[in-house]
Amino acid sequence: MAARIPGEEDRSIPAQSSALVVQLMPKRRKHLRSVTRIETQVYTKPWNASLFMSELALRTKRAYTVAQVGLLVVGYSGLMFVGDDAHITNIAVDPIWQQHKIASRMMLQNVRLALKAEATHLTLEVRVSNKAAQALYQKFGFVPAGIRKNYYAEDNEDALVMWANDIDSDAYALRLSAIEASIPGATISEVPK
Repeated sequence: MAARIPGEEDRSIPAQSSALVVQLMPKRRKHLRSVTRIETQVYTKPWNASLFMSELALRTKRAYTVAQVGLLVVGYSGLMFVGDDAHITNIAVDPIWQQHKIASRMMLQNVRLALKAEATHLTLEVRVSNKAAQALYQKFGFVPAGIRKNYYAEDNEDALVMWANDIDSDAYALRLSAIEASIPGATISEVPK
């Protein structure tokens, strides 16, 4: 029997995604153990708890979200605000919860938070080899804008820079509505004031 992290439920996935209820909320200190557990599973050079704490301290310039199913943190994402741009700093889903639209839910939340901060454009970097993530971002209107050579220092992989422009437009709102309608189950979203 595998040891469980105190305070977390069983990490097993419900049989039907239509029964899934995901809660999105601001990341807090109490989530750090779960976030770093996911971070070490999905990144070759993971951030540590201290780095996440320093990011959380930048409240007016950053917004971090966790996705929970019950008490279990299954994903997290972060945004950095610079002028009328919002930069997605990270997005990660526990590997056993991938393919359940957790990342799509967090992307929708990222857009909501960016709009709340009066951003009109979103940007991010993604590994050139990560085709699944690129496909997700393309659904959200991101288009390639350039390459950052050797961006990922641990293996010298290039990053594809992607942008989504005019996220405050009616056309973009329709795109988001279509994405939201395609997600099974329920999402309970808490957007901070």
